[in-house]
Amino acid sequence: GRVISKLLCSGEKEVNLAVESAKAAFKIWSQMSGMERSRVLLEAARIIREQREEIATLETINNGKSIFEARVDIDISWQCLEYYAGLAGSLAGEHIQLPGGSFGYTRREPLGVCVGIGAWNYPFQIACWKSAPALACGNAMVFKPSPFTPISVVRLAEIFTEAGVPKGLFNVVQGGVATGQFLCHHPDVAKISFTGSVPTGIKIMEMAAKGIKPVTLELGGKSPLIIFSDCALENAVNGALMANFLTQGEVCCNGTRVFVERKILDVFTKEVVKRTQKIKIGDPLLEDTRMGALINRPHLDRVQGFIKQAKEQGAEVLCGGDLYVPDDPKLKNGYYMRPCVLGNCTDDMTCVKEEIFGPVMSILPFDTEEEVVERANTTKFGLAGGVFTRDIQKAHRVVAALKAGMCFINNYNISPVELPFGGYKASGFGRENGRAAIEYYSQLKTVCVEMGDVESVF
Repeated sequence: GRVISKLLCSGEKEVNLAVESAKAAFKIWSQMSGMERSRVLLEAARIIREQREEIATLETINNGKSIFEARVDIDISWQCLEYYAGLAGSLAGEHIQLPGGSFGYTRREPLGVCVGIGAWNYPFQIACWKSAPALACGNAMVFKPSPFTPISVVRLAEIFTEAGVPKGLFNVVQGGVATGQFLCHHPDVAKISFTGSVPTGIKIMEMAAKGIKPVTLELGGKSPLIIFSDCALENAVNGALMANFLTQGEVCCNGTRVFVERKILDVFTKEVVKRTQKIKIGDPLLEDTRMGALINRPHLDRVQGFIKQAKEQGAEVLCGGDLYVPDDPKLKNGYYMRPCVLGNCTDDMTCVKEEIFGPVMSILPFDTEEEVVERANTTKFGLAGGVFTRDIQKAHRVVAALKAGMCFINNYNISPVELPFGGYKASGFGRENGRAAIEYYSQLKTVCVEMGDVESVF
């Protein structure tokens, strides 16, 4: 609840300067070989790895998540840079033989100045997820972090500069809606990658359409987590906690609709409630804290509103859901709440249909595989889904039927940088991470070479 710094919003003038600076840097960076770019990205990864503790502490202050989780975010960040450094030198087109000795070839070329617009739940990590493939492909990037978490991305810009990127290649602008609009409408911006809410994603898509700019949208979710009775129970409970309570529940791919086969409903619910009540809440900079503060007061109030509405609609609060005031007096104005488990839930409840984006788990019973798959897919979202079962055939059968872009079998919220990440339906399109991201930060040029005389039809 305290102000930790003040930043100026970037207006049209600052956005124009950032794009001009990025354009100038792009001319240099795009002409470098993939191996040259690789060395710079590896150096940036080395700096992040060396400064892991300092950056993690900055991120905890920035966002409110536990230092334990922030360290994981920073590790994923440098791993992302290392991964795309490895791909930078291997980017290539192909040669195609044509009749009569003629041939064609393709070139994989950068797009130009890309815009990244980040979310407040993983500020540093998201900036790395967007910038690493963009820079590996030879692009420049102007990045706008969320106004709620503006600090750590500035450190990333400094690290890129220290690593040796051309001045202005990775620019940071600060601000809210207006700043984002200036970026999306700018004629010299070639592509937009956005992580955030569905309503904002729709607006960004509309703005991008006017300039025929490609977009990557990583939006919300209301993902199903399916627990079959033949699961390893302790593992399934661990998975449910990981699927709901990381970063105070403020995770887009969280499995917040927990479908439990009826024959183990009671034992599973009892164990989940017991484990949830043991989660240590408080100062996120303390080593044993596992849940910090929510992002701000309006968001905390919104989450509380969902719980109140759930009770009114017949859900039962099995634990948590109330505000938490830490013993430490300096934290008394913090935005803390106890993680909440809701029982007696039905598919038509608001808490089951809408993304709460807080530490709230809804438990729903089911009887058959066919039934739960149909119910799991009855949502406008399609970001993620998970299955816990010892029957590996059933596991693959169910994830094949789920309409979701990121599926987990006997784990949840594991996002290695080697694997593409993104959603179906209203959860967006395009992919981050993996080789797939290269497709979204580059374009193919086809060259056709005739080795004989041109035969005219005229």
